[in-house]
Amino acid sequence: MPQPISDAAAVSVSTLWAEGRGRPDFLATGIPSLSWQVTTDAPGWLQASADIEVRRGSGPASAGNGDVESFTVEGRESQHVAWQATPLRAYDTAEVRVRVHGEDGSTSEFSDWAALRTGPLSADDWVAPFIAVDGPTDADLAQSSNLERGTVRFRTEFTPRDDVTSAVLSATAHGLYEFTLSGSVVGDEVLTPGWTAYDDRLTFQSYDVTDRLAAGEAVVLGATVAEGWYRERFGFDGNFATFYPGPIALSAQLVITYEDGTIERIVTDDRWQGTAAGPVVSAGIYPGEAFDARLDDDALLAVGTEFPKPASTHELSPEQADPARLVPSFAPPVRRIQNVPAQRIFNSPSGKTLVDFGQNLVGWLELTVDAPAGHEVTLRHAEVLEDGELGIRPLRFAKATDTFTGDGRGERTWSPRFTFHGFRYAEITNWPGELRLEDISAVVVHNDMVRTGYLETSNPLLDQLHSNVLWGMRGNFLSLPTDCPQRDERLGWTGDIQVFTPTASYLYDTSGFLGSWLRDLEAEQRKATGVVPFVVPSPLPMPPMAAAAWGDAATLVPDALFERFADRAALAAQYESMTRWVDVVDALAGENHLWAGGFQFGDWLDPSAPPENPAKAKTDPDIVATAYFYRSAARTAEAARVLGHSADANRYGELADGIRGAFLREYVTPSGRMMSDAHTAYAIAIGFELIIEPRALAAAGARLAELVRSHGYRIGTGFVGTPLICDALVRGGQSDVAFRLLLEEGCPSWLYPITMGATTIWERWDSMLPDGSINPGEMTSFNHYALGAVADWMQRSIGGIAPGAPGYAVVKIAPVLGGGLTRAHASLETGFGIVDVSWMLEGTSFSLVAVVPPNSSARVTLPGTVSADAIEVGSGRHEFTVDVSALVSVAAPQPLTMQTPLSEIVGDTEARDGLEALFAELGYFIGLGWTANGNWKTGSPLGKSLIMMPPHNVARVEQYLTTLNAARGIYSSAPVK
Repeated sequence: MPQPISDAAAVSVSTLWAEGRGRPDFLATGIPSLSWQVTTDAPGWLQASADIEVRRGSGPASAGNGDVESFTVEGRESQHVAWQATPLRAYDTAEVRVRVHGEDGSTSEFSDWAALRTGPLSADDWVAPFIAVDGPTDADLAQSSNLERGTVRFRTEFTPRDDVTSAVLSATAHGLYEFTLSGSVVGDEVLTPGWTAYDDRLTFQSYDVTDRLAAGEAVVLGATVAEGWYRERFGFDGNFATFYPGPIALSAQLVITYEDGTIERIVTDDRWQGTAAGPVVSAGIYPGEAFDARLDDDALLAVGTEFPKPASTHELSPEQADPARLVPSFAPPVRRIQNVPAQRIFNSPSGKTLVDFGQNLVGWLELTVDAPAGHEVTLRHAEVLEDGELGIRPLRFAKATDTFTGDGRGERTWSPRFTFHGFRYAEITNWPGELRLEDISAVVVHNDMVRTGYLETSNPLLDQLHSNVLWGMRGNFLSLPTDCPQRDERLGWTGDIQVFTPTASYLYDTSGFLGSWLRDLEAEQRKATGVVPFVVPSPLPMPPMAAAAWGDAATLVPDALFERFADRAALAAQYESMTRWVDVVDALAGENHLWAGGFQFGDWLDPSAPPENPAKAKTDPDIVATAYFYRSAARTAEAARVLGHSADANRYGELADGIRGAFLREYVTPSGRMMSDAHTAYAIAIGFELIIEPRALAAAGARLAELVRSHGYRIGTGFVGTPLICDALVRGGQSDVAFRLLLEEGCPSWLYPITMGATTIWERWDSMLPDGSINPGEMTSFNHYALGAVADWMQRSIGGIAPGAPGYAVVKIAPVLGGGLTRAHASLETGFGIVDVSWMLEGTSFSLVAVVPPNSSARVTLPGTVSADAIEVGSGRHEFTVDVSALVSVAAPQPLTMQTPLSEIVGDTEARDGLEALFAELGYFIGLGWTANGNWKTGSPLGKSLIMMPPHNVARVEQYLTTLNAARGIYSSAPVK
């Protein structure tokens, strides 16, 4: 038991936040949840209660100036604590602070006051109409692909009449907007308002511009609006069309509070000026941006000027500008996150000037350029090179090209503002003079989420794999979780984020980002009578169809978020969406509980599938569908239990039991074989806990291990099986096979792309072929995070950090040894504080150091023990040492002979590679097919596997073994034969 401490200063509230970490400056709700972290050296510290004080501000809607409300929370609750004070109103201010009491009798001082602020909170607080400028109609765009995708600019003038105490600008757009006050950009957010299900949810952002206004000084308030996602042409195979109605448009309101308490509102209306003329002559998500500095007339932002005529500014029709859709943004904003310097400048074989940034990333280029008037510089982007040239074929119809036209007025720094690209390489055409490294950099852009999780190991390739996963996430968490960031797609595919959410939610606090996206999923699902579209938002013309793993994002994404962040309110917000999806699938499956027939993606991108048909997987899609049906029903039952819906918990729990029974009867033989004898079939049956009886589990695990070995430890899973297979192997008692699979470098494998220079996760296991050419399929991306979902297993099993209770109130620390790893270090900033785990293997001695934050606890399972033997510890620093000789002892090497089973040879990388090289030399193509055909089997001695090999070549194989054994210093009295 921890010893009581008497020094109150030894306990402090170190961090306090309202709603999610990384949220916008202005709250999206008047009843924000509160979370805090405690710092103390007292071991095993647990909170007994907490005092919360809320001091009201003096904003225009404030309940008073300096009034304090207090309430107490009993128990350990310190995450997402419900607001119990008077709700904040629109344009309100408040401050909050917390004091904690420990079970040991300790008491902290009150934390510093944390400031809270609201802007508009709903459509009821929005009085600004949408305004637009006449431009090309949808019919014009349909008839011509060459029309410029221009921007629209708006402006108005005003003069603050008195000293300003508060000024809040709130804005949204049909398109992407950037606001300026007297020529200076407002805020640091970019690509606002982002992409949501516009028909149902259009977010707005709020900015404090108080310091930008002074009494008696005239101000020009201006905005540029580009098409963005709202007017993008969505589709496939060249069939693209706009989806959302009406022209690009702007809606904004500036609420100014003066010292005397009066309020002035400046809103978009018919008094604003508008023009389609401006320096951003064209901008689109897929095509890129064209900027002409000659048209960048700062005088138009000066007081007393007007935009060029003619320009028609008008309000949108009511159906185009329904204010009921407007909601404040609560996801972390999109920002410029990092500048990456150029690594090298070189010429391609055709003489093109190329720049390598050393990292595949998402954002845009920033130039420092002195270009003569009318001189146009062209910037093209791509992720890879092919034959030394920019590899643009994977972009399909996306031009991904920016242009800058100089004005001859000296050096300036420029970057696009209304597009983004996925690239490592850039082709620069027509640069004025000599291009230098310092003239160009890459700007990384994504939602500014709080980084939480880290992992390092003793294997540099695994560290690079983890880095690739991280960069893949960064590139695709831009306004919404996209599948890829570079080609003519960039859509919110539900299957991708469903499998990746656990990984993402370790690396970053994704609660706000994915919580916002789930609101869009629910909106699109509601319109489709419970069916979840393949992509969210859904701008595709075809009606939504139910598909396993993709539609299950409705249940499994909120389930994973609750597991990692323990926000009951967020889970409650998605609960109806969860039940609606399970009910849809229940109706499709019918009384036998088997979801069979109809379209399914199945185990998408199984590596055995041909490039032109990525759905042609080895595992029957009906197995995938029914397994996901079970998983969603079971997790929905658990959500019902957490939320107190006991009747639903019973109903969905019974449904899950029925599905599991049906699955086992239909797809698992009495001997434990799956009806689809393929990697993913076993991985999903074990990983989703459909097979749980110990003997059956061991049999399934052994068969899965045999499949992995027999295919040369190459990957045999697609989107569905990949996140599950390593866990399934460990659960089935085959952890050594899991590590060997993870560490394979041949194609296909997780490490193969790294051997080819990858810095992000690829869409296909072989997006680039071993000869350096790009996969011939029409669907190839070099930045897709889905297959990187294995990082969740790495973080839990190598790093040793997993949630033992929602939100890591209990941490499960259980590192798994294997793969020759001798050390690892993982850290995760949970809501309670930082969990830090370091372990080292020296000989047969395993040592572990774990740091657990206050008000949480941990269950530590050391290698060689089972979870039932877990050591319960409280907060603080803990050290453990255990002898693991039984796990790491290595048997004396045995000579390889013609009687050695192929399953042993394939585990010996040197022997396998040498044999395959010899087979290639001898032209023995039967042996070269052993990996693809799964022939490295336990019961196949090498000598009896060399069918149709001439005797003189068999002798060459025998000689190879003799030479290899001798080189290893291994000799046998028995002949190699």
